Amino acid sequence: MSRTSPHQPHHDPAGASRPSPPNTSRRGLLKTAGGLTAALALGVGATTADAAPAAFTHPGMLHNAGDINRAKVRVAAGTDPWLSGWNALTANSHSRSTWTPRATATIVRGGTGENYGLLYNDIAAAYQNALRWRVGGTEANARCAAAILNAWATTLTSVTGNADRFLAAGIYGWQFANAAELMRDYDDFDLAAFQDMMESVFYPLNNSFLTNHNDACITNYWANWDLCNMASVLAIGILNEDNAKYDQAVTYFTSGAGNGSLAHAVPYLYTDADGYDLGQWQESGRDQGHTVMGMGQLGAICEMAWNQGDDLYSHDSRRFMKAAQYVAKYNLGSDVPFTTYTWGTGQNCAQQSQTAISSSSRGQVRPVWAMLHYHYNRRMYLDDKYISRMCFSVAPEGGGGDYGSTSGGYDQLGFGTLMYAK
Repeated sequence: MSRTSPHQPHHDPAGASRPSPPNTSRRGLLKTAGGLTAALALGVGATTADAAPAAFTHPGMLHNAGDINRAKVRVAAGTDPWLSGWNALTANSHSRSTWTPRATATIVRGGTGENYGLLYNDIAAAYQNALRWRVGGTEANARCAAAILNAWATTLTSVTGNADRFLAAGIYGWQFANAAELMRDYDDFDLAAFQDMMESVFYPLNNSFLTNHNDACITNYWANWDLCNMASVLAIGILNEDNAKYDQAVTYFTSGAGNGSLAHAVPYLYTDADGYDLGQWQESGRDQGHTVMGMGQLGAICEMAWNQGDDLYSHDSRRFMKAAQYVAKYNLGSDVPFTTYTWGTGQNCAQQSQTAISSSSRGQVRPVWAMLHYHYNRRMYLDDKYISRMCFSVAPEGGGGDYGSTSGGYDQLGFGTLMYAK
């Protein structure tokens, strides 16, 4: 294994290698490639803006109109793997149209009075019912999703607790916004009230963390803390059509000071004996549960940006793909290289180091891989050997409620087999 900073060629499915293209906005790519024709080839609307989109695409977060239509048609035809993904969705109790929301004014994560399970369970239910309506057309599921979202929009006033309040604001912020995005045109959903709640309850915490990091050393918090808050800011930007928030998230992704910006989240690059590029993940020396979580958090950021015309998946010579290959390879049981990772902690940046990759939670299953495989392999036609193997080893993907009852089982919305298979 050699450790390298320069980009190495990727293998394409036919076995030939080809270099990565320079970093580019998908909107710029569409403009260069001929506007609408190229846009249709990529499955998006043509747009030529260079920063935040001049006009936001809706639905345009984790799922665009093409994703929804493909799932609808394939499920109706009884075609796998979409049908297997649909069956996983309908088997989940959170997707039942009889779900009753448990909205409360104050959500606490960390410290005394924790009750955040109320929120993440209701978000899973809202998202899953919204998917059932979008794909299956069942009005009862739409009414249920709208009722959950409306209840929280008119009830929730604060997210609090110890430092973990920032995790809650980040993870549940982007997830909540995604459920709302699927329902934004439904008559009985009060979009304006929900947008106000996201702006007043979630965004201030997201912004505070990315700006101040809870008054700690900039490297004190693991990558996932930045990532979930970046994802929430991006999702709120799309939901509320707020260009400044959208740009804030994308700028932090490319050049932020904390561990969630891409170069810090993937600090070391390698090439393995078979010529595949790998990238050491910032939390790899901590444990594999949080490492795989990072694939889902960063994947959500990239997918939401993709559906607004920005290709963050390819940023910095596909640095994220290298990290996902590394994480997948190790969690499939193979060895990967590891460089000693040293960082500053607390308020005085006292140094700590990890000298070996952690085997804790190795092989943990989370519904994060379909999104990555179907992007890199089926959209971009790249050889994603380890991501692909991981994707199919855990398919079909479920969602919240299928991966344990604690919060870790709800860190991703899931159902990637249904929504991303191509």
